[in-house]
Amino acid sequence: MQEQENKQAQQDVPATDAPVEPAEMVTEDLTPDSVQAAAEAQEDASEQKIAELEAKLAEMHDAFVRAKAEGENIRRRAQEDISKAHKFAVESFAEAMVPVKDSLEMALKVEVPTVESLKEGVEITLKQLNAAFEKNRLAEVNPVQGEKLDPNKHQAISMVPADQEANTVVNVLQKGYMIADRLLRPALVTVAQGK
Repeated sequence: MQEQENKQAQQDVPATDAPVEPAEMVTEDLTPDSVQAAAEAQEDASEQKIAELEAKLAEMHDAFVRAKAEGENIRRRAQEDISKAHKFAVESFAEAMVPVKDSLEMALKVEVPTVESLKEGVEITLKQLNAAFEKNRLAEVNPVQGEKLDPNKHQAISMVPADQEANTVVNVLQKGYMIADRLLRPALVTVAQGK
């Protein structure tokens, strides 16, 4: 068996008597001038590559400095906008309130006011005030009798016996107000006691 394996191995390897040649070598004439020229060419290529990399580095540095400055400008402008928003947040509401103040001052200038003229002036002033509230999204919270108590909008002051369902509004003592969806002041109410 061993003999057969040896024969098989010998058959797999080609038998040649020719010597194995090393890979062909480049046999250029190398003179000192050609070696120096090759070194200078390589040095020139290296210097060119370095110059290209330095130019690219300078370009990237410039882009970085510009981006950093732009970021600082955006941050500064945002801070200025926030400051202005805080400073002038009530500007719209103040503009709507000025005519109300004017109406009240005019009512006080009347020499001999009558009850009817005072009532008419107060009604006109109230309309102006309601218009100012509406324009600035200031809404009343005025629950009706029998409405279920909403702790997010109503504040129960007391519980009273009543002929209605427990925890429902019996009476509104003071209206509440909301600005958009945010509660400014809850409505003060009395609620029905459980039976």
